[in-house]
Amino acid sequence: MISRQLAVELKAAGLTWHPESGDRFQLDLPDDVELEVEADVYTVSEMTIESHRTPTGTILGFNGTTEWALDSLTLGDAVWLPREDQLRDLLRNTFRALRRVGDTHEVEIEIAGARMRFEHPDAAEAYGLALLELIGRSR
Repeated sequence: MISRQLAVELKAAGLTWHPESGDRFQLDLPDDVELEVEADVYTVSEMTIESHRTPTGTILGFNGTTEWALDSLTLGDAVWLPREDQLRDLLRNTFRALRRVGDTHEVEIEIAGARMRFEHPDAAEAYGLALLELIGRSR
């Protein structure tokens, strides 16, 4: 799972999330709202947190199993924490390689003939950094 900081950067860059069972997220509420649960990680699941598509957008509905009183929230109030495999899939045909280099993981992508490498001790973070670059170049 990637860091919250990188997840927020990906969201700000325009990464779109279509919630599926097993996806993890954190709350992303305005600065004037203070909840201790913002740092908690939640998992989309048919039993506890369901994704409901409505005409106005997707809502994450909490089915009464959490310890605090939140019925639902919009995707705008959530920060998706994509898994390593999801990040790799999002890189699509730009992905070239994942290598172990000493204590780090190196992800190599190719965009318009240019090969780029992104290193991080955590493979998911390296994938996330590569995806952030890809999104930035596609805008």
